[in-house]
Amino acid sequence: MQQPRKTPIWVFLALSSIQTRKGALILIWSSLLFSLYCIPWVNYFADAWIASVFLIDDWSWFAMMLPMTAWYWLSMKWMDSNGGWRFENV
Repeated sequence: MQQPRKTPIWVFLALSSIQTRKGALILIWSSLLFSLYCIPWVNYFADAWIASVFLIDDWSWFAMMLPMTAWYWLSMKWMDSNGGWRFENV
């Protein structure tokens, strides 16, 4: 994706390798799912299976993933309202 003149740098950096709205939605949903994975579930469930699947035991990753997901979502909304997806064939 080449940066159009009117695209803010924060939108360009978030979606520089995303060409379509569908790709942006996939990025947002996968970020949201990873955010849910980053909740420290081992602190709330004393189960060996939970401890072996969910390896994160503090809130640092979750605290980082929420703003990133919001950034991707806001960038997609900016592209929606400013005609950024006009070259999409969908």
